[in-house]
Amino acid sequence: MKIRHSAESDLGRIMEIYAYARQFMAEHGNPNQWGPTSWPPEELIRNDIRNGNSYVCLNDKGTVIGTFFYTCGEDIEPTYRKITDGAWLDSSPYGVVHRIAGDGSERGIGAFCIGWAFEQCGHLRIDTHGDNVVMQRLLRKLGFVHCGTIYVEEDNDPRLAYEKLPDGDVR
Repeated sequence: MKIRHSAESDLGRIMEIYAYARQFMAEHGNPNQWGPTSWPPEELIRNDIRNGNSYVCLNDKGTVIGTFFYTCGEDIEPTYRKITDGAWLDSSPYGVVHRIAGDGSERGIGAFCIGWAFEQCGHLRIDTHGDNVVMQRLLRKLGFVHCGTIYVEEDNDPRLAYEKLPDGDVR
């Protein structure tokens, strides 16, 4: 597998992957994270592509099989400024992964994408819905630490906040 920036021509395929992901999440006990609002909206993905923050994962044949949002910097995610029931491990610049999804065609798409993002900055934060046990399990497997709870603008459901530092450093 490999990662590249998304192109406008990928938009149709990206939206297909998100449709698959919404169905997958609903079938695995998480119907509310993206389902009720058909999240994410196409215009948001268009903006991600224009801003250079949308990425696709390709299989060995060059087919787009996954997608995600990634950016890195200092204090880059406004919803991460307030965390309850815990605290972030480190206040240094960090990367963020959002809206990660695969098409189900291959095992390990999510782990590959998150691994790639971690390699870019060595300090990563990610959040997920409390019902998304599939993602929670993956994050723990990849060495992320549950740090607390954050809230997003899209809905009132709390999100579990996770962080990973270099070499499993938990400070």
